[in-house]
Amino acid sequence: MKKLSIIYLILFITFSNCKEVEDPKITVVTPEEMQTFLETDNVQLIDVRTQEEFNKGHIEGAQNINFFSPTFFDDISKLDKDKPVYLYCNSGKRSAKCAEKMIEIGFIKIYDLEGGFSKWKHEGLEIKN
Repeated sequence: MKKLSIIYLILFITFSNCKEVEDPKITVVTPEEMQTFLETDNVQLIDVRTQEEFNKGHIEGAQNINFFSPTFFDDISKLDKDKPVYLYCNSGKRSAKCAEKMIEIGFIKIYDLEGGFSKWKHEGLEIKN
């Protein structure tokens, strides 16, 4: 009986220390994939960079909701949680954090731009100034 308890303890420790599997509600997409998605109507495209970054150039049709803004959660909560949301920042770090927060508050599907706006520009895709 003692051996069985030790085995259960080892299994519990092993599985509780495993790295979490990526959330299936968040999908990282390439700039080319993102561009294809954006060709559909009525897309929720969110640029989570600062207003200054947004003003220097952004993807056409994007709405700017600054991840660091004190009103971020109020602003993001106004979006349709049942509709997919497409996110980007400059490099992908802020948008990844934003995606996790959005899933926590009930969004069903998030697409996060791999490499962010800098990769979008590097790929030579269209930007709006």
